[in-house]
Amino acid sequence: MQKRWTRMCALALGVPLLLAILAACGPGTATTGSNGGGSGSTIIKVATDFPASGQDTANGKPAQNGAELAVNESKNLIPGYTLQFVPKDDVGAQGVNDPDTGKKNVTELIGDALVAGIVGPFNSAVAQAEMPVANEAPIVLISPSNTNQCLTQEGAAVGCTGAQDKVPTLRPTNKVTYFRLATTDDHQGSVIADFLFQKKGLKKAYVVDDTTVYGVGIANVFVQEWQKLGGTIVGNRESKQKSNDYGGTVANVKAANPDVVFYGGTDSQGGTQLRQQLLNDSGTANLAFAGGDGIVTTAFAQAIGTKGGATYGTVAKVNETVLPAAKSFIDNYDKAYGADQYGAYSAGGYDCMKVLLNAIKSAIDSGAKTPKDSNDSAGAKTFRQAVIDAMMKTDYNGITGHHTFDKNGDTTNKVISIYQVADVNSKPDFKFIDQIAAK
Repeated sequence: MQKRWTRMCALALGVPLLLAILAACGPGTATTGSNGGGSGSTIIKVATDFPASGQDTANGKPAQNGAELAVNESKNLIPGYTLQFVPKDDVGAQGVNDPDTGKKNVTELIGDALVAGIVGPFNSAVAQAEMPVANEAPIVLISPSNTNQCLTQEGAAVGCTGAQDKVPTLRPTNKVTYFRLATTDDHQGSVIADFLFQKKGLKKAYVVDDTTVYGVGIANVFVQEWQKLGGTIVGNRESKQKSNDYGGTVANVKAANPDVVFYGGTDSQGGTQLRQQLLNDSGTANLAFAGGDGIVTTAFAQAIGTKGGATYGTVAKVNETVLPAAKSFIDNYDKAYGADQYGAYSAGGYDCMKVLLNAIKSAIDSGAKTPKDSNDSAGAKTFRQAVIDAMMKTDYNGITGHHTFDKNGDTTNKVISIYQVADVNSKPDFKFIDQIAAK
């Protein structure tokens, strides 16, 4: 009967008018999305932006894998919607993370109205380029690894004044759209200084940085805390050598005779070369060496080995292996990507994506409508803001512990994990040795 009535409508009124009155011609003739009858798309895209290739693969790819695993495990999280994973690589022509590439990636993702949020970036310098663009869109950025405190904080107490007062530029709307699960360098740099000075009894430090936003920031905090403890900074503060030949630095270190060399930066920006050259010189081979999470990669550990002085690194999060929930996650990750692909921020990437997906679900449950399609920029703006509002209410227990966000979008979880290069399963890697809650 319904088909006959439809044909009669077509003959009487013409096909062009039929589409406008199909809903009145009988039940089942109108098409609605499976999202509760709204006109929004049933496809929701979630993206990542990490250095997933080149020299930074050991940092970025494990975090990307963790985020992808979270999406794959959440297919049924939001009934009636299909989640699509969109990974982006911010490695530039030089083979390392590149702020301009990251900014371009985020701009492209914002241009697709179906992208509801972005997990990343990995590096603080890339975040500095991406944050103003994401803030004005607006769209969520949530990082598992950015630790430079001046991305979100201001004031002399955290070293974010003058040229380091970046918040007005990074947050042009004066609203928070950027979040992170890693605690900041004002905690990470202080904790490693306290550990080396108080627990290892080291008193004289030689400091080198890689000139990046992250490297300079954590080195500055380390120096400040070291001197506050009564330690001595010996020699002149040095920075990355463009040639990656640290022969001159090694000679200066020998002359200064420190107990430890602290390196602020990443392995790909000179950390590996510096540590190798110190180990290859008999006058510096037995010195302790330490850095932040930028050097805590399996690639770094395997490149330098376990001979010579101890090498320490910090990671700005809970060590997930001590948490009961971690075992199944690590097993699932190893099955999907291989145990050799697990990194310091695999769990962080996973938890960041879970937090984002939960916020998307919460926004929809509260009545937010998804954009109609990839070109619906007005719909995207409204929906993305609803996701941001939900992010601010996050109360999440995950692989990396319990997270809520403060007024700046920073995690309230201030635990720092400390690792030492050692033989792990017969291969050099970073072994967990301590976990300290920042003051």
